[in-house]
Amino acid sequence: MAARGRRSKVLPSELNKVCPERGDDPATQPRKMSDFEVVPNLQQSTSSVSKSRRKAHFPTGSNEKENLISWIPENIRKKECTYFFESSQTSDSGRTVCECGYLREQHLEDAAKTPVFLGKEWDPSRHIQEMPTDAFGDIHFTGLGQKMGKYVRVSSDTPPRVIYHLMTQHWGLDAPNLLISVTGGAKNFIMKPRLKNIFRQGLAKVAQTTGAWIITGGSHAGVMKQVGEAVRDFILSCSHKEGEIVTIGIATWGTVYNRESLICPMGGFPAEYVLDEENQGSLSCLDSNHSHFILVDDGTHGRYGVEIPLRTRLEKFISEQTKVKGGVAIKIPIVCVVVEGGPGTLDTIYNAITNGTPCVIVEGSGRVADVIAQVASLPVPKITIALIQKKLSVFFHDTYELFTEGRLVEWTKKIQDIVRSRQLLTIFRDGKYGQQDVDVAILQALFKASRNQDHFGHENWDHQLKLAVAWNRVDIARSEIFTDDHEWKPTDLHPVMAAALISNKPEFVKLFLEQGVRLKEFVTWDTLVYLYDNMAPSCLFHSKLQKVLLEEREHTAGSKMPRIQLHHVSQVQGSSLRSLYKRSAGRVTFTMDPVRDLLIWAVVQNRKELAEIIWAQSQDCMVAALACSKILKELAKEEEDTDTTDDMLALAEEYEHKAIDPAAERDSVGALWSTKLAPELSIISLVRAWPGVFTDCYRKDEERAQKLLTRVSEAWGKTTCLQLALEAKNMNFVSHGGVQAFLTKVWWGKMCVDNGLWRVIVCMLFFPLLYTSLITFREKRLQPVGCLTRLRAFFTAPVVIFHMNILSYFTFLLLFAYVLMVDFQPFPSWREYLIYFWLFSLVCEETRQLLYDPDGFGVVKMASLYFKDFWNKLDICAILVFITGLTCRLIPSTLYPGRIILSLAFIIFCLRLMHIFTVSKTLGPKIIIVKRMMKDVFFFLFLLAVWVVSFGVAKQAILIHNEERVEWLFRGVVYHSYLTIFGQIPSYIDGVNFNIDQCSPNGTDPYKPKCPETNEDNKKPIFPEWLTVILLCLYLLFTNILLLNLLIAMFNYTFQQVQEHTDQIWKFQRHDLIEEYHGRPPAPPPFILLNHLQILVQRGLLRRPATRHKQLKEKLEKNEEAALLSWEMYLKENYLQHQQCQEKQNTEQKIRDIAQRVDVLAELLDLDRVKRTGLVEQRLVSLEDQVHQSAQALRWIMQALQGKGFGSGEDVPPVGSSKASEMKKVDLEGKPEETQPLYHVLARNLLYPGSHTLRFPVPDEKVPWEVDFPLYDPPIYSADHKDMAVQDPFSPSLESLLKINYNTMDGLIDRQSFHGLYAVEDGLPLNPMGRTGLRGRGRLHCFGPNHALHPVVTRWRRNLDGSIIRKSLKKMLEVLVAQYPLSDVWALPGGSLEPGETLPLKLKWILRREFWPQFQNLLKQGTEIHKGYLDDPRNTDNAWVETVTVSVHFDSQNDVEMKRLNSFLQGCDPELCIRWQVLDKRIPLHANHKELLHKVSTLLGAYY
Repeated sequence: MAARGRRSKVLPSELNKVCPERGDDPATQPRKMSDFEVVPNLQQSTSSVSKSRRKAHFPTGSNEKENLISWIPENIRKKECTYFFESSQTSDSGRTVCECGYLREQHLEDAAKTPVFLGKEWDPSRHIQEMPTDAFGDIHFTGLGQKMGKYVRVSSDTPPRVIYHLMTQHWGLDAPNLLISVTGGAKNFIMKPRLKNIFRQGLAKVAQTTGAWIITGGSHAGVMKQVGEAVRDFILSCSHKEGEIVTIGIATWGTVYNRESLICPMGGFPAEYVLDEENQGSLSCLDSNHSHFILVDDGTHGRYGVEIPLRTRLEKFISEQTKVKGGVAIKIPIVCVVVEGGPGTLDTIYNAITNGTPCVIVEGSGRVADVIAQVASLPVPKITIALIQKKLSVFFHDTYELFTEGRLVEWTKKIQDIVRSRQLLTIFRDGKYGQQDVDVAILQALFKASRNQDHFGHENWDHQLKLAVAWNRVDIARSEIFTDDHEWKPTDLHPVMAAALISNKPEFVKLFLEQGVRLKEFVTWDTLVYLYDNMAPSCLFHSKLQKVLLEEREHTAGSKMPRIQLHHVSQVQGSSLRSLYKRSAGRVTFTMDPVRDLLIWAVVQNRKELAEIIWAQSQDCMVAALACSKILKELAKEEEDTDTTDDMLALAEEYEHKAIDPAAERDSVGALWSTKLAPELSIISLVRAWPGVFTDCYRKDEERAQKLLTRVSEAWGKTTCLQLALEAKNMNFVSHGGVQAFLTKVWWGKMCVDNGLWRVIVCMLFFPLLYTSLITFREKRLQPVGCLTRLRAFFTAPVVIFHMNILSYFTFLLLFAYVLMVDFQPFPSWREYLIYFWLFSLVCEETRQLLYDPDGFGVVKMASLYFKDFWNKLDICAILVFITGLTCRLIPSTLYPGRIILSLAFIIFCLRLMHIFTVSKTLGPKIIIVKRMMKDVFFFLFLLAVWVVSFGVAKQAILIHNEERVEWLFRGVVYHSYLTIFGQIPSYIDGVNFNIDQCSPNGTDPYKPKCPETNEDNKKPIFPEWLTVILLCLYLLFTNILLLNLLIAMFNYTFQQVQEHTDQIWKFQRHDLIEEYHGRPPAPPPFILLNHLQILVQRGLLRRPATRHKQLKEKLEKNEEAALLSWEMYLKENYLQHQQCQEKQNTEQKIRDIAQRVDVLAELLDLDRVKRTGLVEQRLVSLEDQVHQSAQALRWIMQALQGKGFGSGEDVPPVGSSKASEMKKVDLEGKPEETQPLYHVLARNLLYPGSHTLRFPVPDEKVPWEVDFPLYDPPIYSADHKDMAVQDPFSPSLESLLKINYNTMDGLIDRQSFHGLYAVEDGLPLNPMGRTGLRGRGRLHCFGPNHALHPVVTRWRRNLDGSIIRKSLKKMLEVLVAQYPLSDVWALPGGSLEPGETLPLKLKWILRREFWPQFQNLLKQGTEIHKGYLDDPRNTDNAWVETVTVSVHFDSQNDVEMKRLNSFLQGCDPELCIRWQVLDKRIPLHANHKELLHKVSTLLGAYY
């Protein structure tokens, strides 16, 4: 028997012995506890356990220990027996025990001495008391690796909200999206291997995919063990992150074996628990695969089932909580999964069905589960006591003899009630079509229950959809929700669409778009702000957005964080899209573009699937993809987390490969640059549309495709495709053949691109040749030879401007070289002045480029763009050096230094020539390679400097003593060491070629180095020559062989890497040159000053803004733009379809498709086999019916013949088997529809409403009084209604009952039944509809019939225009319903009639007094649809409700009586809720009221 610790003072030293600390647990920063409404006097701790602790095998920090140690004993109790009362039973060892089951020494010290309890019997309510719990903390299962969990010992009376607070706030559990309560056999049982695997995999899958909690009994046996092993197997097969499943075991503390190891008043962190099944005896061990344990204590030992009431209350409390996930608030659903089980399991199923909890029965698991599964498909009348007895004998063959006749009746009644609620019952059968997995069965059960649950309007469908979104089960949504049973309006899907976006569920977004959601209607200002306000906190954009808000709060000196607005978004994104959401004069103005705004929201969070789906809805697809690429690249540069950056770059590279369309790849000559050479983040899978869509456009129509490149997109900040591609450095796009063809056309201006370059140069030198046919033009108006505009068109072409500038620049360099080498006089000559004037024109041109702002970016933005270009920096450097040299040159004393500086400037100007060569397809790529190699050289010099300096210092120190001259120190350390690499070895380093005349002994000669250490006698070197030679050899080995070859290898690697993409990079950089000369004035320097003067007049005097040439940026007319975008969108759809076809042609995809088809074919074959079997069975049943009818006909013939005197009874041959006849009676008796049961149902509910009284179970077949039912012994219950003036006696004594006159008017009380005379037995009337399981009058006020009136007030449901709404070709009704105070349900406006009254009291509450006579007239004019017995839960054997139902229908919307009725309804009691509600079968009313509504709809021919 398990021992239990005593409650006594524990010293700190003793406490350490009882609860030793198990190692040093790492402290973790506790999180701040959110506001949580708890029970009164519930102490809140200052911190709670973060979620990460559960993810790391529950390590608990010191702060958390202190919080738990202080919070749990103050709020959670245990139970102790405080008085030892000797029991007649003994323990397993034969010792005397208390009535509670514990030994004397396991009680408190004063338990046997207390004289207070004087009762003769042991009373748990007095002898068991609550006190602070002494068992909680972390439980570690010894010998099972890292098995760790949480546990707590709680009193059986603990409020559920306290336990829920502990789990969510202190144990760090997320509120569940689903609660799975697994019940069944508590002892080990055998399941079929296939069914076991299916159950385990399905249960773990549904828990992991939906974020569910699994609640079991927690012991290492039976179904709890199966659940634990399912969780264990799933965790082992998944990654750590995916394998988190919350499995909560709720067990009885008194039945846990080895529980003494869990007792620790200060908490066990951890408590070591040993799982010992061999010695557990009648107790149970905890299952090591559960993550949390709630051990329920009622102060007893060895009594099972103590935890069931608390478990029921806890599950109910959790199911009433509301969880907000992904912007959707849903009540936590609960489902009960039944595996095997005994009598207790049947009670659990019955209670679950009664409370509206859906149940999934696993057929094939055994016992109760199989009994229910076998009869679940039968009509309720067929479920008889004999049938249940037969099933029990099959599935309970070992314990069948324990079933008494009373228990058989009880089981039959409960199973009938369970099967009657088919909407809550789901049978999982292995191999059933459409239900191959347990997870699908569980989710289908929830949806089926929700679909059949009564709701107003669309509430049930909305609830189902919210569940599907919360669980991320789009497959269930497609098969169970979006069916023909319900028509969804696009606006109804907007809330769940937002939830799917926020929670990153692209499949649902795609589904909602397929169901008709239009982004233009969905995306509004408030929706967009809401989406940004609920961004993923882990993304970079969210943190940057919070910084912007914080800066604004500091700037405005406000105390509250400002609400997110769209101008904050533009501040985070930077200047690239700042123009999208402008803020001016304190308000935000921008043009809503739903697809654009939603696409940006998805892209900044790096949600690739969402972005791809939204992009597919975009009309301006190429601009959208390029803009998103630019945004992502900017965000990637600011990402600080290297792991995240690597993931983003890897993702970008992966989708970049998908982006290359095969045809576009050939056009673009090579793939995009590798991420190592150009680390950039492009638009995930959207990028695939750049070359793909543009390639299709270019193939279809070259002119339209080029218009797409230069079209101004108002939605994306008045930019163009080409401009976005350049800003984002999308080389793959710019190097595309179509883009290059457009750039070539721009390069040649208005001339034809097939003109030879030699023709252009010849015409430049001798322009009259332009008026010959040597040069051809594209435009027809320039074709005439005598046209004067040919001259302008020729000299304004970028190619001509470029070559004229080359000619000018070469002339400048030649003149500059001539002046430096030949004509550099003390006073400048005219040639030198010409150079100065030439340079001034260059300065003016650079200034124009700096200030040229056709897009209105501003000076700062243009300056940043100007200095980003390397060649501009080189120009500025050359100009500044030239100005410095010119300043020194004009000062006579610094004439020579000035010439030196000007010489350096000449070198820089010559380097500028390389930019000119970039236009060449041959030299351009080589210049790019040189630039890359210069970077390699720069990093190589760092390595080389280490060896040069180290060898130089060592050599200088060994050879020369105290050299104080700095210039010679530099020579010896750096200069000589560097020259040694190239073979200039110092002659004195080995002493062989030493000559003292070549050096200065004392270092006094400024033109000679200091001599090495020498012998004073013979002036020979005394330094160790062998050492210097070794150092020299090592130095040359590492520098000449190792480092120089390393440099060569680096050059080779760079060359190979760059050479593959040089053509692509050259094409990208070629645009800069073309754009520069496209916007450059036509005259070359120094004549360009004339153009500058013209620009100055236009900008300064005439105030004309700078404009970009239409050839690079063109704003189209609305009609032309709309036609162009429609054409682009059409080709985009074609491209996407082509991509899908290519994916389908993939070998792996083909294999998957074939495998899926084989599975579907196998399922269809199984279904066909089942159908064939069912068809054969149906035919056999039909044949049996015919044989049975034939046998009856023959029997009738024989009886008729006997009646006429033909033959005798002995001669009659047997016709058919009596056994078969009996079986037929059982099988064929009563086949009424399930919706119309033969007997009352609500009046036989086991729990009588408003009390704790349980009815005697009455199966359907025992309802009629004519059927013999010897076991029938119903309890007696009559409520005392103090608020009723007239009621029958509270206790049915014979004297008081004899005063009642039945079947007549008894004073004011009408005791006449609409069904005629009823029987009276022992002074009590008998319910004419049969037994109910309860005697007395219950909550009714009199015995016999209790009369009621239920008026059904209806009108047609109409549209705004007054037309009647129809559904399924039938008109729809609206009915008047009311919700009375202290009631949770809606009902018809009627009720019981008080004696002598004509209108029910509840109806009078609704109507004002002055309208009562008019309403009575309406009732007289109405149609009576029901008059008689009403199946009411309050009915008993001796009292029942009979009602009159009158239909009052207003056919016209202008009916005066209806308007008067509405006016009187508006002035009724404010505590009442009254509404006109659409009438259908899902309207949430009492079940008996819904039957009345069905009759009304049938009467009026309306939809139901």
